[in-house]
Amino acid sequence: MRLTALLLVLALPATAEPAADIVILGEVHDNRDAHLGQAATLRDLRPSAVVFEMLTAEQAARADADRTQIAAAWEASGWGDFPIYAPIFDAMGNARIVGAAAPRDAIQRVYSDGAAALFGEDAARFGLDEPLPDSQQQARMQLQFEAHCAAMPFAMMAGMVSVQRYRDAVFARAALEALETYGPPVAVIAGNGHARTDWGVPAKIARAAPDVTTYAIGFVEEDHTGIPFNEVRIVPPAERDDPCKSLTSN
Repeated sequence: MRLTALLLVLALPATAEPAADIVILGEVHDNRDAHLGQAATLRDLRPSAVVFEMLTAEQAARADADRTQIAAAWEASGWGDFPIYAPIFDAMGNARIVGAAAPRDAIQRVYSDGAAALFGEDAARFGLDEPLPDSQQQARMQLQFEAHCAAMPFAMMAGMVSVQRYRDAVFARAALEALETYGPPVAVIAGNGHARTDWGVPAKIARAAPDVTTYAIGFVEEDHTGIPFNEVRIVPPAERDDPCKSLTSN
């Protein structure tokens, strides 16, 4: 079953790829098959640049200038698991490597200063100067609460939603800058939560640059009917320990 599902993902025709300026490739971070699917998509897409959630601008510049330094730059990011991401870099061809990860100290400042203040003068362009509708705020806090195994006070999730909005805007800005610098198409490698079309990177791009076209593909382990993407590709679930065990055990 696992092999069959993976072969179905990899066998999708290139014609399934849309003509879009920016293609966002979502992922389950620890799923090797999701990364193989992303790599296959990149080979068909032949992007001018690939924007990575995992690398800072400095780390990406190092890797872009000397491709022998990709693994070292990845190690410096602290992300880990480079072997399962290596197929993505192998599939990129001559595409430029762009980093969009915010430094950890910047993320911490979002909690104290707010996303708009930290983002800068373009905050309004990406919608960071406005509060979310209450229904969306509550829905996003609930998702964060569940993602953190209901092990933290619900009220703390408001700060995490702010961080998520900030990171989505940073990724969107990096993708738009790459598009302007290198031309279409640009690919973005990020978690499925960032790839969703209703409030993730595609929505930020649509607000900031309405004429830019996007297409989001979610590489998911099950049919995520509640998460909107332009396209869903189901991959076999990864084998992993219970992620909540360390947070909920006494």
